[in-house]
Amino acid sequence: MTNKEKIKEILEASPDGIISAEQVTAAGLHRSILRELVENGKLYRFGRGLYVRSSAWEDDFYLLQRKYRRGIYSNDTSLYLLGYSDRTPVQYTMTFPKGYNSPSLKQENINIKRVVPENYSFGVIELKSPCGNPIRVYDLERTLCDILRGSGSDIQIVNAAMKKYAASREKDMHKLMQYADQLRVKPKVLRYMEILL
Repeated sequence: MTNKEKIKEILEASPDGIISAEQVTAAGLHRSILRELVENGKLYRFGRGLYVRSSAWEDDFYLLQRKYRRGIYSNDTSLYLLGYSDRTPVQYTMTFPKGYNSPSLKQENINIKRVVPENYSFGVIELKSPCGNPIRVYDLERTLCDILRGSGSDIQIVNAAMKKYAASREKDMHKLMQYADQLRVKPKVLRYMEILL
């Protein structure tokens, strides 16, 4: 099998049109083949070690999470992805564990949140991006606690999301209060729920 056949096989095996430098090395190919494919217009470089087929539909949510594997969509961005806000985020919000640092992160149009390790992984769910690829976001209860905890969220978005949650049949008050307690926003959550319920 020639190098071109190997690379073609890797690209065809990729359901999302993404190929990594790791995959190329694992196939016994030199990484310079990626540079050739970029120069020929077959691929474009999305980030360090991450390449996307030029013909692939670009899914920013999915690509950003592939690039920053520790990032979890949160706050206004997860409200949008969960269907609790109709406002498309101008800037995506991602939460990372405290201490995580990637130099290229500062160059992205991302609102970065950092949390202590014990508050990083609870409430994470997987759902489909608007383009149908799997992405990780915080669940609704965690997101509501996060937006009440932080600053910078539009009060209209917060109020609309809290009203919609209070009226929802799927609401899980026990989980919401558990999260609110762990994230130290119980008084704020209780105030909202007393008014809305």
